[in-house]
Amino acid sequence: MKYRAFGATGVRVSELIFGGGAVGGLLIDADDDTKRAAIKMAIDGGINWIDTAASYGRGRSEEALGWLMAELSPDQRPHISTKLRIERDGPGYRDQAEMAMAGSLERLGMENVELYQLHNRIASSPDAVPGSLTPDDVLRDGGVADALDHLVAQGLTRHIGFTATGEAEALHTIIASGRFASAQIYYNLLNPSAGRPVSETFTPYDQRQLIDAASEQEMAVIVIRVLAAGVIATDQRTGKEGGVVLDNDVAADEARMRKVLPLLRPEHGERAQVAFRYALGHPGVSGIEVGLAELEHLALALAAAEMGPLPEDLIAELDDLVDRDFR
Repeated sequence: MKYRAFGATGVRVSELIFGGGAVGGLLIDADDDTKRAAIKMAIDGGINWIDTAASYGRGRSEEALGWLMAELSPDQRPHISTKLRIERDGPGYRDQAEMAMAGSLERLGMENVELYQLHNRIASSPDAVPGSLTPDDVLRDGGVADALDHLVAQGLTRHIGFTATGEAEALHTIIASGRFASAQIYYNLLNPSAGRPVSETFTPYDQRQLIDAASEQEMAVIVIRVLAAGVIATDQRTGKEGGVVLDNDVAADEARMRKVLPLLRPEHGERAQVAFRYALGHPGVSGIEVGLAELEHLALALAAAEMGPLPEDLIAELDDLVDRDFR
């Protein structure tokens, strides 16, 4: 396992981050022995970070991590990050943040976490994207960033971050503020617009090089949906696809993947491994979050990290597909 700087925090993070979310669902749906085996495999493979959220399985992911981490010795325990959602018209942001953090720490059985992340989408107005916050909600005096900084001051989290989903312009505003240590960014070989320029005719939602903007602020970048919720890895569907990046269209992703498949050769690895290796090829990426449903998925990811970057000829072919909008 290789390790990268987690932005300007001074922390070194494994290239693979264990995802405790609902798309993979292992920490939510698997039996206890499988959960225990997955954590052991991850730690033995060098993974030093696990990411979860209060909303994953309505707290069940955090609860599972609570007893799983309690079984480990202190020197074995990886960094833990979790997330909260803010109700824009709810009680004061500081009160919401304190209540959410208290609930997460109780479920996790911990006194603090390494990273606490805002989980709302960000948009120009609350009407533009349902459930979103605006940059002003986050950055104004007494806004969400101030509320999260208060948790840092109390020693409940060491760093704060946010999930960079929503409207690109609004996300760039949050990044440029320098208020956050990290961003979780949608980036994969079917829509790499967060990490490279694309043409005006590019069909998927253009995230306008969010990764590069984060790098300019020395922010850590956690890549999410590296498999496009499974579309890259397999032709089987779970019903959990889509829903993160704006204008996400599963059928369109499937059509794009059909253009990719003829380029792949056995020496490139499994389809999922190609996706992992592609994302890790971006120097602005701190780590990629891997959602897991089965132990085999973790084994594939660990092997992909050991394989290193994709060959230059395949990268060139994938770039050409993007330039042609997969036509």
